[in-house]
Amino acid sequence: MLFVPSQEIHRPVVTSYQETLSISSPTGLPRRSFYAPFQYKRPRLLDPSLCVLEQRKMKFVFVLCICLVSAAAQLSPTFYDSSCPKLLSTVRSVLERAVQREPRMAASLLRLHFHDCFVNGCDGSVLLDDKPGFRGEKTSNPNRNSARGFEVVDSVKAAVERVCPGVVSCADILAIIAEQSVVLMNGPSWTILLGRRDSTTASLAASNNDIPPPTSTLSQLISKFQAKGLSVQELVALSGSHTIGQARCTSFKDRLYNFSNTARPDSNFNQGYLKTLQRKCPRSGGDNNTSPLDFQTPTGFDNAYFSNIVANEGLLNSDQVLYAPSGSSSRIVSNYEDNPSLFFRDFANAMVKMGNLSPLTGKSGQIRKNCRVVNS
Repeated sequence: MLFVPSQEIHRPVVTSYQETLSISSPTGLPRRSFYAPFQYKRPRLLDPSLCVLEQRKMKFVFVLCICLVSAAAQLSPTFYDSSCPKLLSTVRSVLERAVQREPRMAASLLRLHFHDCFVNGCDGSVLLDDKPGFRGEKTSNPNRNSARGFEVVDSVKAAVERVCPGVVSCADILAIIAEQSVVLMNGPSWTILLGRRDSTTASLAASNNDIPPPTSTLSQLISKFQAKGLSVQELVALSGSHTIGQARCTSFKDRLYNFSNTARPDSNFNQGYLKTLQRKCPRSGGDNNTSPLDFQTPTGFDNAYFSNIVANEGLLNSDQVLYAPSGSSSRIVSNYEDNPSLFFRDFANAMVKMGNLSPLTGKSGQIRKNCRVVNS
């Protein structure tokens, strides 16, 4: 059956983004392909008076608190409650059909949100097409012949425009699609803070520079994520999104035949898994052939990805390095392998934090009518 992973996991609903999470974890409920209803609760915001108290102790803590309160206050889970009350159900109806047709699409749409947020913030810039005098991000190295799902975003945007024209940004649509895609794959749900606006610019250079390539070492991954204010734990949790989706052979072929220019495969590979991949990805040709990022449960959002890594069956180099013997992330990988509920909680929390990277709010940016082009 589609969307049902092999392991039974109760899916927590993250209702706040804070160091100590408020978790609702239903017990005794059967796994379902579509989790309903979506429950959104207003997250508890920092009290500015607490920041004043902290100022007496450390001035920079006061400044940090003010920044966090300001950012949180501008995004809200109830942002569209009055202006577009049918938003979530409208998005879900289109998305369900798309994922039923092609389960891989859930991972592709989740990846779009990641590639959007890591380039100058969650502003919908990844959706902009190239045109004369304008260069978007779709032809960057991480996105070229790889980023997909734009037609689904178009369909969702068109459906939303029919019920509330000119109200909902493409950046917010990406955030909603990402959460609902994970839910459709039986992953965790989280509160989506809304109110982002769309950029009128894009950056090919930032897309090339800021998105970690699949060949990344652990130190490179940590550096890229820390540059966005994300911790090692959040790096590992977000990498767990590779429990669904596919990767092209060109993304990992060097590990199969010429790892680090040694003319030999990556010695970390489980040999049986290596031979399976070599049959799928021959030394010459087949670059666009695909392999599941998680071969155990490729259409189920679970913690099997971490079991794969521990068994030296991570597909991408950027996956396997998370379990380097002396790496700071190995313990986190082991914890997530042992405790799927912990992974679900941390993943949801990290998605909320990533979704808050440098949003355009207030009068900044615009609400695009068409996600592919800036309003004229």
